[in-house]
Amino acid sequence: MKSINRRRFLERSIQGGTGLIATMSELGATGKAVSPSDKVVVGMMGVGGRGTFLTELFASRPDVEIAYICDVDSRKFARAVKVVEDLKGKKTKTVGNFQRMLEDKDVDAIVCATPDHWHALATVLACQAGKDVYVEKPPSNDIWEGRKMVEAARKYQRMVQVGMQNRSNSYARSARDLVRSGKLGTVSLVRVFNMLNRKPVERTTDSPPPKELDWDMWLGPASLRPYNSMWSRGVFWDLTGGNITNDGIHQLDLARMVLGFSYPKAAHHAGGRLSFKDIAEVPDTTIATYEYDDLSLVIEQTWWTPYMKKAPQSVRESMTLFPDWYPFYSSKIEIYGSKGMMLLGRHGGGWLLYDADGQKVASDKQKHSEMQAAHVANFVECIRSRKRPNADIEEGHISAAICHMANVSYRVGNRKLAFDAVTEGFVNDEQANQYLRRTYRKPWVMPEKV
Repeated sequence: MKSINRRRFLERSIQGGTGLIATMSELGATGKAVSPSDKVVVGMMGVGGRGTFLTELFASRPDVEIAYICDVDSRKFARAVKVVEDLKGKKTKTVGNFQRMLEDKDVDAIVCATPDHWHALATVLACQAGKDVYVEKPPSNDIWEGRKMVEAARKYQRMVQVGMQNRSNSYARSARDLVRSGKLGTVSLVRVFNMLNRKPVERTTDSPPPKELDWDMWLGPASLRPYNSMWSRGVFWDLTGGNITNDGIHQLDLARMVLGFSYPKAAHHAGGRLSFKDIAEVPDTTIATYEYDDLSLVIEQTWWTPYMKKAPQSVRESMTLFPDWYPFYSSKIEIYGSKGMMLLGRHGGGWLLYDADGQKVASDKQKHSEMQAAHVANFVECIRSRKRPNADIEEGHISAAICHMANVSYRVGNRKLAFDAVTEGFVNDEQANQYLRRTYRKPWVMPEKV
């Protein structure tokens, strides 16, 4: 189906974007069919579990056309194609190389839900090709490439939305307004928790890759190595930042949004590989402290705590049920003020406000599914309006950089590191600064000038 004409697209954007889509039909809010020329044409890059879920969210919108399903593993095509066919009534193209989508002038935007190590470069290349981008978290694998993503978005005037969905959450906004109104008094301490569980990662035998998998393309900018399923376990530096970038970034970003803080003056990691004696490179236990002028931010996270749980779907989708905050809710934020305290949960967890006497005085919530759809809706609206999205890449970059700071502190021996927000580097610390950027494998190299 023909994409929207760029000039007509921008002219129509003056009238505003669409709202949250609550129907999976091909009819707009008025009950009239959406014209092909009014549709945003999207290519899906990476259709594993998360990518297929996003495919469904985008395909559910009557103003979005799914032009491509792209993955380096053709075994993943069938499920994502069926999602589109069920919602749109027709099949879509499948490709193994995302460059095919970038070359197609009819494609308006790319949704990048690949493994972490591809996020930054894919986003920059898409921006250079004139595509807007929805990129899953974490946006970057290091601080330097995160800045390149911002530079590319600004240079090519692209909308880049990071998959930090809490920024499109109505109760996140109400929490922000309440905290900034002074209801809690002076906030001097924020504690973030990210307690999860995984099994030890054991070394397995290298083998030929499955015939359906383009292993070289899967590795992309990462170093060349034989195929082994263990590389997808999210515990090796070349491919990921571990628990804090994969999951903790949600809570850290939500805390940033509510409190309004940016880069810390210093970061200090404590912990390490304390529980598992496996081949993982990333820590399984982290207590990271971030210093601000008048605020201390602490994240505590583990990867070996089976008794800590995320909020179940029944809570996430309820407007009245709240998580079991103590002791088993694994991803809460505690905001301590001089007049009161807020418990804040991500992804449908809502928030509760307590006064100085420990009495609950206010609360707010939103369904998790509504938040997810609202984040996609915001991206589509911003493609039309050319206004920066809720989780603009600059915000995503800062939140990811905070995660990377903790990892760098760990990698240099759990030392306290002073950070310069202007240069986005560590102060007088050559050892730490070597971790600001990774080495890329040709031809998938992040350019110095994007």
